[in-house]
Amino acid sequence: MGKVSTKETGNSAFWFIILAIFFGNFMSILSSTTINVAFPLFLNYFHAELGEVQWVITGFLLATGVVAPVVGYFGDRFSYKRLYISALSGFTLFSLLCTVAWSIHSLILFRTLQGAFSGLIIPTTMTMIYQFVEKDRQPFAMSLWSLSSMLAPAFGPTLGGWLTEYWGWHSLFLLNVPIGLIAIAVAFKCLPYQKPASSKTFDLPGFITVLLSSFLIILSFSEGNGWGWTSWKTLTCLVVGAMTLVYFIRRELRLKQPLLNLSVFQTSRFTYSLIINCIITASLYSGTFLIPVFLQDIQQSTPLTTALVLLPGSLVMACCSPIVGKLYNRTGPFWLIMCGIGLLLVSNWELSHIQLQASKVYVAAWMTIRYVGIALAFMPVMNAGMSAIPKEKSGHASSVTNWIRQATGALSIGVFSSLLAARSLTHQKELSHGAAAVTELIRAQGMAMGVQDVFLVATVICLFAIPLTFILRERRMDSSKALESRS
Repeated sequence: MGKVSTKETGNSAFWFIILAIFFGNFMSILSSTTINVAFPLFLNYFHAELGEVQWVITGFLLATGVVAPVVGYFGDRFSYKRLYISALSGFTLFSLLCTVAWSIHSLILFRTLQGAFSGLIIPTTMTMIYQFVEKDRQPFAMSLWSLSSMLAPAFGPTLGGWLTEYWGWHSLFLLNVPIGLIAIAVAFKCLPYQKPASSKTFDLPGFITVLLSSFLIILSFSEGNGWGWTSWKTLTCLVVGAMTLVYFIRRELRLKQPLLNLSVFQTSRFTYSLIINCIITASLYSGTFLIPVFLQDIQQSTPLTTALVLLPGSLVMACCSPIVGKLYNRTGPFWLIMCGIGLLLVSNWELSHIQLQASKVYVAAWMTIRYVGIALAFMPVMNAGMSAIPKEKSGHASSVTNWIRQATGALSIGVFSSLLAARSLTHQKELSHGAAAVTELIRAQGMAMGVQDVFLVATVICLFAIPLTFILRERRMDSSKALESRS
């Protein structure tokens, strides 16, 4: 890995780097949160079926997960600054092309390619923090990176609803063009020059197998509920994807210049942090999936009302991020992670008792507590793992982290949606005492009880993070003692 031309990044350089990273990360995540509200418009405008329109989102999410493993190689090969600018340029271009889509299939194609470039942006921005920012300022930089990730979902649904109502669905994609051009200009100007590593051999078989395995596994998780978890489509995707993944892993471990350096898992602190990260991700997706279902499908609230209920929590989470970054250097990750997991446990447990008549204030309050917990735990977990990785491997560690988190998110939504459907049906049968006809009240009550069950499962999942956090603390203490003995 070539060294940055400036030996130290001063205060002004730090904020310029954060500005360059913030713009791109915010734009990428914003685009994935504004599009949901346009579903009915796509159905009418393109005269398309619901199954086709769903691929506007599914294709985007698949593409972001599929390309994540190759970020480390391309960043080392061409430099992360060039990779970032190229990703921003591609994202902006395909955002513009989405506005001129002439059919649902062309929109899906452009949106999927937009997702591929989005999948390059997110891990690249994370990697650049560990490449360009001094170690003692990395926790604060990561908290600002998290802030850009949280502001986008906070405003995305509300902004998307306003844009589509007054300017049509084209505005959702057109919005990315000026933001993208500004982000490209800021990246050119503010990011330090970095020499790429010496030429590396491109592992074409590894590239094909990691793309194929990622696609099949994430596809099976995303579509498993619709296809059925025991259907031949789901099982075929899972089996072929798993076999291809095993081949890829064995191949990469044998190569001297692997496409994805899996030796990052030899750092136990990184591995444990990644597991906790996945648990937090699963808990996060339980709330973002279940609460809109509860408010819209059960209580018959509008999408705008749902967005407003979730908005306070998202804003509080965004405000907490810089504070957590400052606290990290004083307290370390352990107590922040434990407090965050504690709040997640309490809020999940309380929401596992949610009633059909629950008020919007009640839901907003407990979702706000959940988001505070996520803000306390998310950045410390991420930084605890990434800071243990040598600088030259940070790109590969970031690729692995985002790759596995994407698969975890897809798996969580698939499993939670299947569990909700199964438990809701069971409760409806119990409430109707076997009657053939199910009233609307029984259906709503059954779904509310199903939501309770899924939040209870999310509570149990959170419990597994507690012993892992103690292991993380012990690993840190062991490494500190080792450093003291060397000195």
